[in-house]
Amino acid sequence: MWTFKNNIAIATHCCFLLQSLTSRGINIIVLPLKTQQNRVFYRMISGKPGPLQREHRSKKRMHTASDCDANRNPVVKQVSVEGNIAVGKSTFTRLLGKTFTQWEVVPEPISKWQDVTSNTKLEDITSLTACGGNLLQLLYDDTVRWAFTFQTCSLLSRIKAHLEPSSEKMLKAKDPVKIFERSVYSDRYVFAKAVSEMHFINEVEWAIYQDWHNFLMQELGTRLCLDGIIYLRASPEVCLERSHRRDRLEEKGLSVDYLAELHRQHENWLIHRTADIHFEHIQNIPVLVLDVNKEFEDIAEEEEKLVNQVKNFIKTL
Repeated sequence: MWTFKNNIAIATHCCFLLQSLTSRGINIIVLPLKTQQNRVFYRMISGKPGPLQREHRSKKRMHTASDCDANRNPVVKQVSVEGNIAVGKSTFTRLLGKTFTQWEVVPEPISKWQDVTSNTKLEDITSLTACGGNLLQLLYDDTVRWAFTFQTCSLLSRIKAHLEPSSEKMLKAKDPVKIFERSVYSDRYVFAKAVSEMHFINEVEWAIYQDWHNFLMQELGTRLCLDGIIYLRASPEVCLERSHRRDRLEEKGLSVDYLAELHRQHENWLIHRTADIHFEHIQNIPVLVLDVNKEFEDIAEEEEKLVNQVKNFIKTL
């Protein structure tokens, strides 16, 4: 039997994760501690080094394109729409859903972040209850306190959204496409990385997050693979202005400095390709860059231009 002692926070995340995976029909088999897999898992949840720690870090096995071709429907093309806060991702994905009616659009799970207590039975939720269960609001109110909690919640909710089965209508389509509003990869290589470099999470929390991400990608990576990425690109100043216009309550204190840091992380990952990516298929993934500094919502000419670029991009995947 495992005892968590001083690692209650990690154990809690572990319990939530196991519950989520089993509810999705993924079998979790707990083996004796002497097995290799459990030694690694034990190291992750206990914080104690196991005999495979050195081996695990030295090999750094990456998921390859061939890995992604296995154990997933080869017909459905999976594409994520990436970009800064308030760049226009929701507006853009709604446009794609309206234009390509047989495609399936998976929105970012913001509503789950705004009411996390509706899905938990934890008794000690004083801070969350006081804020109406709005973890997103807590993040902006006290980033240092809530950044790690938010990033682990964000990662889990994105995985759950990605693992939702495709609709029967889409699967029957001639050329089925599934569009995700952001992905588990931007969660790590943009947002979690940004709060780490801005010192909103400490080195221990960053190490735990990366360990979880690596483990989940190793176990579920073939089901979370993408065929392409659409990067909506706009300046931090434009994004800030759009944020003010949409007037989302949690973003009242959003700063241009934070948006500039997120912009830098997006550019390093998708434009300059200088980010240290641990998954080969993401390192070499096709990227469509769309300049959305100009307004496009309800402007027919701009919408048509963007839609045509996406249509041609999807054909190449």
